[in-house]
Amino acid sequence: MIAITRLLAATCMAVFTAGVGAQAWPSKPIRLIVNFAAGGVTDVAARAIGPLMAEALGQPVIVENRVGAGGNIGMEAVARSTPDGHTLLLTSDGAVLINPHLFKLGIDVAKDLLPIALAGRSAIFLIVRNGLPARNLTEFIAYAKANPGKLNYGSAGNGTLQHIAAEMLNSVAKIDTTHVPYKGSQQVLIDLVGGLVDFTFDVGASIAQIKAEKVRLLGVPGPTRSPIFPNAPTMAEGGTNLDIVLHFGVYGPAGMPADVVARLNREISRAAQSVEARNMLAVFGAEPVAPMSAAAFSAHQQRERDRFGVLVREANIRAN
Repeated sequence: MIAITRLLAATCMAVFTAGVGAQAWPSKPIRLIVNFAAGGVTDVAARAIGPLMAEALGQPVIVENRVGAGGNIGMEAVARSTPDGHTLLLTSDGAVLINPHLFKLGIDVAKDLLPIALAGRSAIFLIVRNGLPARNLTEFIAYAKANPGKLNYGSAGNGTLQHIAAEMLNSVAKIDTTHVPYKGSQQVLIDLVGGLVDFTFDVGASIAQIKAEKVRLLGVPGPTRSPIFPNAPTMAEGGTNLDIVLHFGVYGPAGMPADVVARLNREISRAAQSVEARNMLAVFGAEPVAPMSAAAFSAHQQRERDRFGVLVREANIRAN
């Protein structure tokens, strides 16, 4: 009888302890690492949803920019962190879908990084400097073919989506242009306006410059036209079959508790759909997407990682 009583007491204590442990998260501030420079769409997305997450979770959400190596430094730091839900990553597609095909990484992205929630998507714009003698995509390609190797393009770094998009354009349009990697997209735009860079694939930071006619928009490499610039054709309409849309989402290290992942998925999805986040993202031509479970997000990312692997191999893209 005494043994049974002790067993029941131990069981009750275990259940109570488990309940307390489950309720304890988050027990300290959450680090939301952005693996690209401040001012870009991923950084703005983090700062848009961070305060709303903090309000819902009852702990501060501290946005930290860990840049370098095409997003690999921040991504690897999160993948190696303790999987307790207090260190997360907000990144765009390039690092998690493309970098595994370009770099020798210290992690296995598919196994070591856990997709938690899709936060939004952003239009991509092919823009050129005003002095370039090309008013549309057809003229741009013709000029590039007539001047092989003379045009240069800027990107936020080796292996970024801007780099991949430009190399894909080189491949499908059969042109030869030179890559100039930067440490972030803001300086690329500054140098494009200043005439030091010929073109780039921008992920939303250039909207004000396009409207002010400081740079020229030639096309959108997505399946539909941008609602911000409805007169700009898709690149498919311009005769070049290039289809890329930038997504960004939140990830954590593999091995996180399922209940923490489910809670984060709900709160991130709710924050991304908020009016506050929508308004901040709209400045970059970005928008939230329909909520997706963590499992569905993971499956989506694996399909896209496989698709980009094929694209990288077919276009013979290198990380320089």
